[in-house]
Amino acid sequence: MGKRLSWTALVGLASGSGLWVMTAHAAPPPPLPADRLDWQPWGEQAPADALCRGRYVMPDYRIQAAPSPEQARSESDDASYGEDGETILGGEVVLRRGESQLESPRVRVNAERDRAFASGPVTLRDRGLLLRGDAAELSLVDDQAEVDTAHYVLHDQRLRGGAQRLERLEDGRYRMTEASFTTCDPGDNLWHLVGNDVLLDEESGFGTARHARLEVADVPVFYWPWVRFPIDDRRQSGFLWPTLGFSSNSLDYAQPYYFNLAPNYDATLTPRWITDRGLLLGGEFRYLFDSDEGQIEGAYLADDRGGSARDPDNPSRRFEGEDRWYIDYQHQGRFSPQLRYQLRYGGASDGRYFEDYGGDFGEQETENMPRLAQLDYRGSLWRLEARAQGFQKLEDPLRDRDKPFYRLPSLTANATWRQDNGLYQQWRSNATYFWRDVDETIVPLRESATGGRVHLSPAFGWRGEPSWGFLEPRVEMLHTAYEVDYGDRQTDRDTSLTRTVPVTSVDAGLIFERELDVRGNGYRQTLEPRLNYAYVPARDQGDFPEFDTNERAFSWNQLWSPHRFSGADRVGDLNRLSYGVSTRFLADESGRERFSLGVGQATYFDDRTIDMNGDPDTLPPKGMSSGTTMPFVTARRWSPDWTGRSPTAGVPATSCFTMSSGVSPSATRWTCAIAIRAAMC
Repeated sequence: MGKRLSWTALVGLASGSGLWVMTAHAAPPPPLPADRLDWQPWGEQAPADALCRGRYVMPDYRIQAAPSPEQARSESDDASYGEDGETILGGEVVLRRGESQLESPRVRVNAERDRAFASGPVTLRDRGLLLRGDAAELSLVDDQAEVDTAHYVLHDQRLRGGAQRLERLEDGRYRMTEASFTTCDPGDNLWHLVGNDVLLDEESGFGTARHARLEVADVPVFYWPWVRFPIDDRRQSGFLWPTLGFSSNSLDYAQPYYFNLAPNYDATLTPRWITDRGLLLGGEFRYLFDSDEGQIEGAYLADDRGGSARDPDNPSRRFEGEDRWYIDYQHQGRFSPQLRYQLRYGGASDGRYFEDYGGDFGEQETENMPRLAQLDYRGSLWRLEARAQGFQKLEDPLRDRDKPFYRLPSLTANATWRQDNGLYQQWRSNATYFWRDVDETIVPLRESATGGRVHLSPAFGWRGEPSWGFLEPRVEMLHTAYEVDYGDRQTDRDTSLTRTVPVTSVDAGLIFERELDVRGNGYRQTLEPRLNYAYVPARDQGDFPEFDTNERAFSWNQLWSPHRFSGADRVGDLNRLSYGVSTRFLADESGRERFSLGVGQATYFDDRTIDMNGDPDTLPPKGMSSGTTMPFVTARRWSPDWTGRSPTAGVPATSCFTMSSGVSPSATRWTCAIAIRAAMC
């Protein structure tokens, strides 16, 4: 179950001179370099889920502990006694008591042998703790310690910071004056919290700070007179960050409260006050069991005030005086490792709900609310699936032709057989009943039908894949049968329809490799020319309904695919030769792809006559039939060289970018595609 970290704060904005007046005197010492903070970079051994560039590793103790935890043991270059009976150790001094170890060039132990005074530079270690400072005083009978001009690291919590004075109290808490706190890697100043009086409690997992400011890249951005914050990943009940919004005529304030009810379930309650609409109460409940998990979320507002628009015909006032709500329930589990199931139900009071209230708290995808009941079996040979599926489309007003089809039910059976000599056989099959509640007389004829569809697509092929390339001839047979009903719509179309279309293709490519050195980094560069021929004959599909089919957008992957449409209601005719070349740069040791570039082109030997209307005797509009589009497709993945954890959660900083565009050249028999992918880390 995901982690929720709660903050409690008296909030103030970082604006004007007030921030500087109240917190200017909070000046922690500058940070130490990474090699003095037990920091070890991951290098090439970084785990797949690592968010940071390294980890804190505590070195071994320099001397063994005394037989009794109450006794202290020391090593030094010289030792002497003072006039008052104290012991003075000099040179390279190491003093250990239990799990605490002090390192200093000079240590004085009082005559009572219960306190030690060290002058710097001082290093104090305990299990999971590193303290460095200019001077220190520590107890030899309990865990109390004081360090001046301190720098600290809590290894397990991944915390580091500095303080003009740090005290380790008898109960194990740490009190710091003019201190800083961050979870960023050493050398990374993405964010840190600075306060006059900071108290860290490892046992509870929380810290508090007075007159605290949040700095991002060393720039103050927020101020709190008092703040309580988490110092580890334990879930805690408490207030989460509020959200505040303003407009010219309204105020929008939401204050979530998190309930840590049990290790395997929790809840969040979010009252939200919108001055021109009313009180919206939102909530979420999550649970996790051995074989099942799920969540339910929703929101409710009674008697919508209609917003601030003065025009009574404004769409935002369409549901004025009505109750507004949404609900989204998700559950998934398994009966066995092979047999799994999913349940989901989503609904909203109206199609404008998320336009009026946004989707920040709950549902992020607000075009529709899905409804699903699915049973999925995955065996060593067969994959079987049974599902009932539908959607509430969130548009207002919603036209009949825009209402989605329900699948009641949809049954799928797929299998693949492979032989050692490269031959393979595939079986793909689906039977679905499509239904929706519309007036059949006002929607387009091909969209007015409901009924059943059976789609079978057996395939036979062979794939040879030596290290230097591949060759794959393939034959697929697409057979589709319909039993449809047009309801009250008068039509002479057949209600029992069948279609059988063969799909043949040959895909071939070569792979050339060379070793490459770029600024001292080893890479393996590939050069991969590729040819693909596909042939699909035209079949009359003018009487066929349209349940779940759309024409696929042209892309790099589509350049090598024989299927022009998604779904099974249309099979596009095709007589095409695609050819192109791509190159990849792979990290020499890990084999991870860092950059790739591909350029390809397709030549069509016949016009494509099948479009969404399905009639082969009517040529589609110019450009759709002859392939005059030249898309330029770019996909880039970028992982920056730093990652950090924000004050409330650990999230890697990543970026993903995809772009496509098209032009129309004068030639009418070819298309061109270019693909670029890059990954840097």
